[in-house]
Amino acid sequence: MIAVAYPLTVYFDATCVLCTAEMSAMKARDAAARLDLVDCSPAGFNAGPAPREALMAAIHAVDAAGQVFVGVPAIRACRDAVGLPSGSFLLDLPWIAPMADRAYAVLAHNRYRLPRWLVALVAGKAARSSRTCAGGNCRI
Repeated sequence: MIAVAYPLTVYFDATCVLCTAEMSAMKARDAAARLDLVDCSPAGFNAGPAPREALMAAIHAVDAAGQVFVGVPAIRACRDAVGLPSGSFLLDLPWIAPMADRAYAVLAHNRYRLPRWLVALVAGKAARSSRTCAGGNCRI
């Protein structure tokens, strides 16, 4: 497991119901204030560790030491930050890691096509009560 220096700045798409629900759930569990959520969806957004197009294609996280995590590693870092099991052992297995990366890429690419009922089922309560972000910073 890679050591993460907190806070962890997370760039996510707040126009995506699933993304917002997941980040709401993470923030609700963030008792140690380790996460700083940033909405990268505004058209003029130009901050962050990558161009807006890349940030919109996959979740990105940057720790206090400047380490960048993208996709599954970013999700793992978020889960670790709030004390949720990250599945690190399973995700690090040689035949599981590439499958998880591919599955994440497919999900991220098709996230706007997911019906709200499915998002609510997958993300639970956070999906039903998700709020969007304003001013580039999440107010969850």
